[in-house]
Amino acid sequence: MQLTSNSDKITRDYFDSLLVETRYLDAVLPSTQLTLFGETFRTPIMTAALSHLHNTAMNGMTVYAKAAVLSGTVHWVGMGSDEELEAIVATGAKTIKIIKPHADNREVLRKIEHAVKTGCIAVGMDIDHAFNSEGGYDNIFGLPMKAKTTAELKEFVQAAGVPFIVKGVLSPHDAEKCLKAGCTGIVVSHHHGMIQYAIPPLMALPDILSVTDRSIPVFVDCGIESGMDAYKCLALGATAVSVGRHLMPLLKNGAEAVAGRIDEMTAELAGVMARTGVSSLDNMDSSIIHRRTF
Repeated sequence: MQLTSNSDKITRDYFDSLLVETRYLDAVLPSTQLTLFGETFRTPIMTAALSHLHNTAMNGMTVYAKAAVLSGTVHWVGMGSDEELEAIVATGAKTIKIIKPHADNREVLRKIEHAVKTGCIAVGMDIDHAFNSEGGYDNIFGLPMKAKTTAELKEFVQAAGVPFIVKGVLSPHDAEKCLKAGCTGIVVSHHHGMIQYAIPPLMALPDILSVTDRSIPVFVDCGIESGMDAYKCLALGATAVSVGRHLMPLLKNGAEAVAGRIDEMTAELAGVMARTGVSSLDNMDSSIIHRRTF
């Protein structure tokens, strides 16, 4: 793999460096069913925590949510107004709300409270939006951000009263602090190149799992474009995966188009599961994955 500063390309190259062995004998038709936070879903291929999709398609955020409903998957949502979140949840989508690390913790707590009252199945924080690229705190659409301490994170977890997930974990260091704070989920992600030369999330996954010891769900985000990509993440221990940018161009064609691609990817996943002797998500086996050395 020729290394460049482009973290998205590095991530793509890492996906493509992983090879899969087949296991046909005694194999059966597989199930892609996922159980998460007391809910059952048809697929572990989830939407990602996107924001501001009105720039991509009219009512893009609700279209995206409707696609999750049609495909029977978990829906994630990022930054947006209270009214937008209410419209998203009203579609029937089982929604996880990810909140930015606002400098004012009162705003974080207010958004947590609103998300829970609106009916989100879980909430969380996008910790990798704390800093800008010049060494200062980030500012998003005029809203100041700030890095959070483990103690602050614990306060958010306790205030939520529902599962609390941290997005933007890319090291065992942060994973350990998430556990200390009582978080009930982690998204391994570099936010599509928030920093150059970022380690691919899938490469970081095994070390993060060694910290969590599978005590909480661990999700993988960034660069997932196929059922095979999803399979590699799941085989290496991910609970489920999120797909965002790969789906965005389809939004202009409506929820059915987006859901159709999620369904295609789920079928691709099932196809690989069948050919590798994996009957369910609970029976994934990391020994099926091999790193290319030639």
